Amino acid sequence: MDPNIQKSILQMARGAIQERADYEMSGILANILDPNTSATAKRKLTITLELKPDDTRQNIAVSVTAKSALAATSPVVTSLYVADEDTVVEMVPQVPGQFSLGGGEQEAPPQLKLIKTS
Repeated sequence: MDPNIQKSILQMARGAIQERADYEMSGILANILDPNTSATAKRKLTITLELKPDDTRQNIAVSVTAKSALAATSPVVTSLYVADEDTVVEMVPQVPGQFSLGGGEQEAPPQLKLIKTS
């Protein structure tokens, strides 16, 4: 067989296997560049090749799956303050009624909606 026409398994299927790997890689890079994810978290690209020969061992069906494991988005953190049994508000840095540097009045902090069971 001519060595110039030999190709990697990743180049088979008219380049579709390599295309799948490249597609998942672009998602990984987007996840790395996303400021809502950890910059140093590991990401993973897994390419699974399943080869199933027939009874004569001459025809081999090849199935390829490419998948990525991305970093989760960073947690969003806030604090709640329990004023009394019926009032829970979000702790925010502004003081309600105080004027902001822009000249507007600060709003009251959001109040948590409480659903009581009977």
